[in-house]
Amino acid sequence: MTGGWKARRFWREVSVGEAEGGFSVHLDARRVMTPGKLPLTLPTRVMAEAIAAEWAAQDDEIRPLTMPVTRAANSALERVVPQQPEVAAMLAAYAETDLTCHRADTPEALQARQAAAWDPLLDWAAETHGARLLPTVGILPVAQPQASLDALAAHVAALDAFRLTALHDLVTLSGSLVIGLATAAGRLDAETGWSLSRIDEDWQIEQWGPDEEAEAAAAHKRAAFHAARRFWDMAGCE
Repeated sequence: MTGGWKARRFWREVSVGEAEGGFSVHLDARRVMTPGKLPLTLPTRVMAEAIAAEWAAQDDEIRPLTMPVTRAANSALERVVPQQPEVAAMLAAYAETDLTCHRADTPEALQARQAAAWDPLLDWAAETHGARLLPTVGILPVAQPQASLDALAAHVAALDAFRLTALHDLVTLSGSLVIGLATAAGRLDAETGWSLSRIDEDWQIEQWGPDEEAEAAAAHKRAAFHAARRFWDMAGCE
């Protein structure tokens, strides 16, 4: 026996319809469900149409890896909704050791590059969210102002499950709540947000040259970061 069972295309047409609480996607007359058999109810028509396009693009064999919007929506409903406060708290905790706050002790050129890239983001967080975070040298955390942590936590906790799903990837892939929030808010475009999260890695590449395996992993994460930014937009479009 070779290979394993693979899901095959069984439908002819894909359509979008209104559903209680949002929008649905249908394969012929069958409504798309999550892997856990929950109704796939989407918050916006734009997201439903993007998911419909992913299903319509499938050939004989269904390939979930080519369906990032579908997978993100499934995660929102099956993973985030049941534990939304815990997910929000986990993401808010990134502010305690945010990437943008941890600076190199040497060399001066790297210090200057970090300051030029990250200081404006710390200013943005202070101005936009009333959350001034303090930079420090080295990997040991510095105690951040509790009022700043509380302000950021309140903002994250107020997000709906779909936007929280997008923010989860923006934050965990970049290692920074500040970069994640700034990218979601449009303060940074996705490519700039990703680049600002890679200052230390890019410096190392400049000094020692690229590593093929590391570059492949980074390319995968970069694509996921861009996908998360698009998912954020879809979650808010009317």
